[in-house]
Amino acid sequence: MKKYRVGVIGATGMVGQRFLTLLENHPWFDVVCLAASSSSAGKKYKDAVKKWLMTSPMPEKYADITVMDATADREKIASIVDFCFCAVNMKKDEIKELEYSYAKLECPIVSNNSAHRFTDDVPMIIPEINADHLGVIAAQRARLGTKRGFIAVKSNCSLQSYVPLLEPLRKYGIKCAAVTTYQAISGAGKVFETMPEIVDNVIPYIGGEEEKSEKEPLKIWGEVKGGKIVSATAPAITAQCLRVPVSDGHTAACFVSFETKPSKEEILSAWKNFKGQPQELDLPSAPKQFIHYFEEDNRPQAKLDRNVENGMAIAAGRLREDNLFDYKFIGLSHNTLRGAAGGAVLLAELLAAKGYFD
Repeated sequence: MKKYRVGVIGATGMVGQRFLTLLENHPWFDVVCLAASSSSAGKKYKDAVKKWLMTSPMPEKYADITVMDATADREKIASIVDFCFCAVNMKKDEIKELEYSYAKLECPIVSNNSAHRFTDDVPMIIPEINADHLGVIAAQRARLGTKRGFIAVKSNCSLQSYVPLLEPLRKYGIKCAAVTTYQAISGAGKVFETMPEIVDNVIPYIGGEEEKSEKEPLKIWGEVKGGKIVSATAPAITAQCLRVPVSDGHTAACFVSFETKPSKEEILSAWKNFKGQPQELDLPSAPKQFIHYFEEDNRPQAKLDRNVENGMAIAAGRLREDNLFDYKFIGLSHNTLRGAAGGAVLLAELLAAKGYFD
């Protein structure tokens, strides 16, 4: 695999920092450009970052890179990279305009932002589940008038804790599912020092999160028709999303009913044997085993299990029959690894392997 020159737009924020820790020694991707807001532009990266939020130290190779202005310098940035990751803190319409402008400059964008998740010719990818949706990029390029440029996005971070566990069970006909997610503070870009109100507390509202949790799975389970992704109409999903005093790791309590009820053994077998294109292609960031099931009654736990397979696998446990639904279970994913930067890196690896950056 050739080396690709990569830019990180939004490099100073929490997700941008996570991107740099993941890309420091990446075998395919070489970061050549860091971009952020005008207030950071012109500074060395180590000076532009107000607070380094990762547990591992800032990679030395990036410390003295001069940060570029993501808006004012977009033409220059597009000219020196093969593609960019984008994770910015801006208004949704501003993000849309920014990402479109890079795509039209023939710079592919792999986005961690939500702005384009429901643009119907922008693929929203969980690489193991709907890699075939990348086929819509040809229609998007035709609409934008580009040869290389396009936008691809990853889904909401909380989806990773339950949608991958439902995916291999769809063959039994999922009628409906109910999920409550218990979401870590890093999902809000926070650490305990900057979110004192979460200590000894649970906050029962995360703006926009429940709508995303109910609707995004249906786009992921949709199909490409006529140059658009048409969302699935079923199953019905209802969600509640709570912010909890956990640093990293989104936990989901999921309840599900089927058209044809499988046995517990069939579910466990489906989870154990489930793999997708990242595993088949042996992509650098792909977990070898996508779903890990824990037999212990008190697992999975965020503190113990969020880092399974470098935070890129999904942990599951407590599968049992329910007296209202057919089954209930617990899922767990690392929200800034699989759910955010890591998921975007895996998506970029899939795009690279399939030639979309060439």
